[in-house]
Amino acid sequence: MWLITTSLLFILVNFVVGGRSPHADYVEQLVRANKFGSRLSNNIYEDARLDVPDLIRKYGYPVESHNVRTSDGYILQMFRIPHGRDQNNVPGVKKPVVFLMHGLLASSADWVLMGPGSAFGYLLAEEGYDVWMGNARGSTYSRRHIRLNPDSKINKSFWHFSWDEIGNIDLPAMINYALAHTGQKKLHYIGHSQGTTVFFVMGSLRPEFNNKIISMHAFGPVAYMAHNKSPLLNAISPHAESIERILSRIGTGEFLGDTSLSTWFGETFCKDGAITQPLCSNMIFLITGRNEEQFNATMLPVIMGHYPAGAAVRQLVHYGQGIVDKEFCRYDHGWMKNILRYGTTRPPRYNLGNIKIPTFLHYTYNDPLSQVEDVTRLHRELGAGVKKLVPHPLFNHIDFMWAIDARELLYDRVLQLMRSVED
Repeated sequence: MWLITTSLLFILVNFVVGGRSPHADYVEQLVRANKFGSRLSNNIYEDARLDVPDLIRKYGYPVESHNVRTSDGYILQMFRIPHGRDQNNVPGVKKPVVFLMHGLLASSADWVLMGPGSAFGYLLAEEGYDVWMGNARGSTYSRRHIRLNPDSKINKSFWHFSWDEIGNIDLPAMINYALAHTGQKKLHYIGHSQGTTVFFVMGSLRPEFNNKIISMHAFGPVAYMAHNKSPLLNAISPHAESIERILSRIGTGEFLGDTSLSTWFGETFCKDGAITQPLCSNMIFLITGRNEEQFNATMLPVIMGHYPAGAAVRQLVHYGQGIVDKEFCRYDHGWMKNILRYGTTRPPRYNLGNIKIPTFLHYTYNDPLSQVEDVTRLHRELGAGVKKLVPHPLFNHIDFMWAIDARELLYDRVLQLMRSVED
């Protein structure tokens, strides 16, 4: 049944066709040179090379691509899984909508990388949800603008944004589009890491969206970062603005946008059997927390094939400002520009009390980026926040997306909470 459905949808809707990744030719050269070794399975290798639409299509799910133009000219790409493959697989049936938003340096790929039965995007489709996955401006699938060139070395205006613009402009545009396209009045929102930050921005600055959200689920919520335990972030935060100035002078406003290097690194050094694979895991643990029990190292080549997906340097600078100032404020452009933009010399704080919809903060004790003290402060300032501890002592920041037992530890509970607040 789902094969017939997929074939019909291929004809009837706007799919992304011929989904060779930007680095497919390069990878084929590596394969011919036998650079990956015998233990890199064809399945893992293929998933590392496919783009999101073809990755979804490979596993028999319907997928659509939708482009949204923002008020300031960015062209954002969203992907939709309108129904399930094995269950709830009848096309054309109106379903509750869920919108998924990725974290910093990531893309919509995060929600499908782990494959059917594990990745939350697929699980939601099987449970009867109409799944929409956003891509923030500047990430792999949203590097377009009606006038500005993201690759220009002279005019870097494309990259003059932080997660403030993503929350204040991108999210409203994508949510409004998804609702208009499906004919629904409200949707569920699920975000991870920066995907939670931008929701808090939208809810603070655009309180009218309280009327368009059924529930919000924050995986590893990031707003306040005064107590974060990341050695890397704490080391660079005091120098974030200087780093931006240096990068600007050498002609870039983008951070880690070229995935070819990370893809090659992952497929060469992080595959099963490579003596360097533990080093790959430890690099990830340094940023996200250590939980070897829940980390599927076999999937490292796939992860490295899709991550990092790029971001504006200002997104990192904005987090750095929050770490130094210990507040959750709008971007600090300097006192003169602040006066022009905000009417004050200092950037204003986000008013989290404007968020009135059920907001579930899914947190852990082993998340260096979302510490309990900061989550507690966030919960206290939200208009309708509920804290939900993940029942695993070592669950960390990236486990929300890629943990081996994420379904049992997190996703099943989220599905129950979503149903509990639906009309």
